[in-house]
This record gives sequence, C-alpha cells and structure tokens, in this order.
Amino acid sequence: MIEAAVDALGTMLDPMRLAWLALGTVLGLILGMLPGVGGVAGLALLLPFTFGMDPYAAFAFLLGLGAVTSTGDTIPAVLFGVPGTAGAQATVLDGHPMAQKGEAGRALAAAYTASLMGGVFGAVLLGLSIPVLRPVMLHVGSPELLAFAIFGISMVASLAGSTPLRGLTAAGIGILLSLIGSDPQSGTLRWSMDTLYLYDGLPLLPVALGIFALPELADIFIKRAAIAANASQDVSAGMLQGARDTLKNWRLVLRCSTLGAAIGAIPGLGSAVVDWFAYGHALRTVKGARETFGKGDVRGVIAPESANNAKEGGSLVPTIAFGVPGSASMAILLGAFLIHGLQPGPRMLTSNLDVTYAMVWSIAFANILGAGLCFMLSGQFAKISRLRYTLVLPLIMCVLYVGAFQGSRDWGDLYALLFFGVVGWIMKRLRWPRPPLILGFVLGAIIERYMFISTMRYGWEWVLHPIVLVILILSVLGLARPLIGDFLDRRRRSKGVRAPIHVSVMPADLLYVVFMAFAAVLLFATRGWSIEAALAPRIVGSITLAAALVGLLSQVLHRPSAEAGGVHMDVVSDFGTLAPRSIYARAGLFFAWLAAFMGAMALIGLIPTAFLFVTAFMRAERREPWPLTLSMAGGLTLFIFVVFDKFLRLPWPPTVLGEWVPALQVLPSI
Repeated sequence: MIEAAVDALGTMLDPMRLAWLALGTVLGLILGMLPGVGGVAGLALLLPFTFGMDPYAAFAFLLGLGAVTSTGDTIPAVLFGVPGTAGAQATVLDGHPMAQKGEAGRALAAAYTASLMGGVFGAVLLGLSIPVLRPVMLHVGSPELLAFAIFGISMVASLAGSTPLRGLTAAGIGILLSLIGSDPQSGTLRWSMDTLYLYDGLPLLPVALGIFALPELADIFIKRAAIAANASQDVSAGMLQGARDTLKNWRLVLRCSTLGAAIGAIPGLGSAVVDWFAYGHALRTVKGARETFGKGDVRGVIAPESANNAKEGGSLVPTIAFGVPGSASMAILLGAFLIHGLQPGPRMLTSNLDVTYAMVWSIAFANILGAGLCFMLSGQFAKISRLRYTLVLPLIMCVLYVGAFQGSRDWGDLYALLFFGVVGWIMKRLRWPRPPLILGFVLGAIIERYMFISTMRYGWEWVLHPIVLVILILSVLGLARPLIGDFLDRRRRSKGVRAPIHVSVMPADLLYVVFMAFAAVLLFATRGWSIEAALAPRIVGSITLAAALVGLLSQVLHRPSAEAGGVHMDVVSDFGTLAPRSIYARAGLFFAWLAAFMGAMALIGLIPTAFLFVTAFMRAERREPWPLTLSMAGGLTLFIFVVFDKFLRLPWPPTVLGEWVPALQVLPSI
C-alpha cells in the first residue's frame, strides 16, 4: 500500500498533471464563489474535456475542481451572508457576524486554514481507510442510514438554542416541504397544486438561497451602510489571528474533519448536511459555545469549514469501493471512470491501486493550492465588506437570481426564491431559527425513502438493530436535553416558590399559529391518498402540530422569569435605533426591487435586465457617478453573458419581447 502511494505521488508530480490540477482548482474556487452554481455544474460541463487525457491528469483536473468548491463558497458566505453552495450555510451563522464586526479577514483566514487542514486530513483518512472501511460499509443498510438522518433532525434542539420546540417545528415544516411532489412509492402527487413545477418537488437551491441569502441582503439594504461600516481592524493582523485561531483549535478541526469524512462516506446524506452536523457537534462540545455561537465566534466558522473539505475524501470511499456515489459530484466522477476504462470495486483496491492513491494526492494538493490562493487574496476580499451597499448589493442580487435559476431552470425557481426570501426574513426578524427548516428540507426525502425500504424489508424490527438503537437513543437525548435543562433552570430560579402563571403573547408566537395552520392544511389534503403516500406526511405533520402547540402554550402561558422569545443559533438582525416603521418600509422596498427585477426579466430577458437593474439601483439609491455605474453594470452583464450564456449554456426562459418580436430571440436571454 505504501509503495502504491509513493508511486502515485511520483506520477502526480509530473508538471503537466500539476498544471491540470491547478487549472481545476482555480475553476473550482471561481464556481464556489458564485451562489447557486457549485461544483456539480462545473464537473458536468468539464467532463467531456477529459476524453483525451490520461486517467491521472483527468482525475487531477476533476478532483481539483470538486475539492475546493467548498473553499471558494466561504467568501460570499462570510462577506454577504450568502452561501456560495448548500455546504456553506452553517458558515454564515458566525462568519457573517464577524464580517459585520470588521473581522472579515480573520473569519476568511480561519476558514481557509480549517479547509486546508480538513481537506488534507480527509485525504489522508481516505488513503488509510479504503482497505479497512470496505467491510464496514457492507454492514451499513437502510435502517442505519435512516437512523443517521433522524439523528440529524434531532440536532435541531441544539441549532434552536433555548427554544428547541421552535426548532422542531421549523424542522417539521422543512420535512413537509421536502415531501411536495410525486411520491416515489406510489406516484401520488402530493400538494403539487396542479403545477408542473412542483411535480418533482421543490429544488434545494431556491429554497436555501431564499431562506438564508435574501434575508441577509435585505438587512444590508435596510441599514444602508457597508457590511462592516465601523470596521477599524487591520486586515493583515486579522488574517494572522484567524490562522492562529484554527491552529489553536486543532482538536476541533480533527474531530469535525473525521465527522465530515464519515458523513461523506454515507451515500445519500450529501454535502448539504455535513456542515450542520459539524456545527451542531461544536455547539455541544466546545466550551462556552451556547453563549457565543451565532454572534461571531470563530470556532463556529472553523467547525463546518473543516468538515466541508474533509467530506470529499469520505465521499470517494463508496464511489471507489462499491461504485456507489457518495454525493452528486461523485456521481459525475463515475462517468470519468467509464470514460477511462476503470471499474469501481475491488480492482481499484488491487491492480488499480496507484490510480486510487493518485486521487488521494489530487485532493490533498488541491486543498493546499486552493487554501493558499484564497489566503493570499483574503485581504482583498475582506475589503469588500467596507464598500458602500450600492456597489455590492445589485451585483450580488443579479448573480443570486441566476444561481437560483439553476435549481430546475424554471420560472418557478424565481418565484420560490422570492417567496422563501420573505419567509426567511420574517423568521429572522421574529428570531425563529432558520437552520432547522433547511436541515429538515434536506433530510426529509431521505428519511421517507429509507423508512419505506427498512419497513418493507425488516418490518418494524429495524428499530432493534444495535447501531440503530444507539443512534435513536442519542437522538432522543439530543431533543430532550434542552427541554430538561430549561425546566431545571426555571426550578432553580424560582427556588421552590410556585410563581403565578403569566399570560403573554409575543409577535413571534404568531408564527406558531401560521405553521400550525400550514401543517393542518397539508394533513387535511392527505385524505384519500394511499398508505404509502400518506404515511410519512401524516407522521411528520402530526409531530409538527404537536410541537407547535406545546411550544405556543409554553410561550403564551409562561412564568414571569421565563425568557420571552429565547435565543437561537442564527444570525441576528441589528438595526440600531432605526424605527420599526422604517425597517418594514425599507424591507418592503427591497423586495419590491426583486419583484421589479423579475418583471423586467419576464419582459426583456435576464441579461438586459441585469444592466438596467444595476444602473437603476445605483442611481436611485445613492446617485452613484455615471461612469462608475455604467462600468459596473456593463462589467456584470458581460460576466453573466460569458459565464452563464457561453460557458455554462444556461437555457433562458422565454420572454414577452421574444414572443412579440421573434427576430430578437437571437439575442442572449431574449
């Protein structure tokens, strides 16, 4: 094994193969910075270009791109609160508050150092574990995968801080949303409202970008100031501090890297939950995390970033050993196996072991190169947080719309983005946790699929499998711990004296009512469905209703000493002394800008709309100089045209102008 690893290292040090690796790494960083695009689109696009390469160069090129996408996505997550990919959602929770405090350089440097350490550790773990994990993976069946998914849902108790019932309610709503569309067992259309867009369910991209990205951009617009308006910290000093922070927390990096690699090796869970698992683990194990996470704690950046990059090594394990892709990017990589005449399975661990270790070296080198490039540029990236909002917002909003359109390339993606953007901003304003909703949305379909397979194959005896039993017990403890802690805390504060019940209704409690009504309507709609289609929705809907009802009663009928509203692990809005009327007026104006963007896009197409939108926004909001306005609008329009129209060949939706004047359809996006 060591001899094969050394031979593979010598093979990968060939200058031409290193050049392909470097090119893939640079492309991966760029794609990671574009919200909604990600590495899957890049891998699919570049796969045909590997036909003429030898296997070592081809996998170096593709793995170089895929391995560092989760490094590049840190930049928009920290600076704007916009996750570049679904795997950077947890980084927003502490990375963006750090940028708001003028610590963008520190957050970025800590993230890149953690990504480097996590990526290299994941590669080493892959190299050491392939022969060992193969027999272990054979014992992981659908019941174990179901238990892992349930454990992920149980982590909402941690992600919701001192209001676990809010977290459980939000997670239930997320699961219900994930069940929209055609039932995979019976083909029944569930809650599709006779809309073709919903037949295959809601795509993740517009939901995630709406819930997480748009509320952060709305807050920047409401404050009408730079992201780090009062920043005075030296960027270079912050970068050195960020690197020291990561090295100081090396144990956390190793734990989260191991967790990321392990979850990456489980087919089906995907990259969208790795960062939440790592963040939840850090929240439970790091000293003082419950008081500081969500407010700009650098450890809340280190944990998900180290896990994100380690997952690539883990996801290669089932891909190589069984031909079962551990993620969407690994599914595309299987195409490269076929192109170059390689068969996943035992031969990759015997006669083709040198190719396997060449992949390990590719991941390690890509992470080193990617983190080095980003670290060198962190100072320049951090300066973006001090730019005027009129220079940043219109560019990000345009790219965000293009990214959301990648969901299913349908107009419904844009409607979903706007709708969930409003929902996300209301949840954030009322201090409801958003992470559980996304986690539930990601894991919902997985839970239903593995529950059906497990029940059909084992009956209900799957609950008694040893691994399943342990994981389910941990899940119950995870949900009960915050409730028990809150009960004991109330007992301690009352000192045995029974305080009178105090009735109080807060604005945030209204969301309980809204979510209860939503769940009740969905449950009512399950009448007449087959048992296969209705089982999961009825179970989840009933649990959601119960959690919301108990949570509402506990908030309305609370003791005077109880904390109104609680605290949750999320980015908190801070508008200073701005009056509520001004806050809501500006929020309405922000979403009006987005609606106007969609209207113009329907009329004349996205590319002309991008130019007009940037120009109108910069002139209307701050009267920016015409030369600056036109240069930025023209530059963004050219960027969208080259990247999305020429390079990614995005099929644009039809426009009113194109239907009226068919000759204009030769123009991009019209």
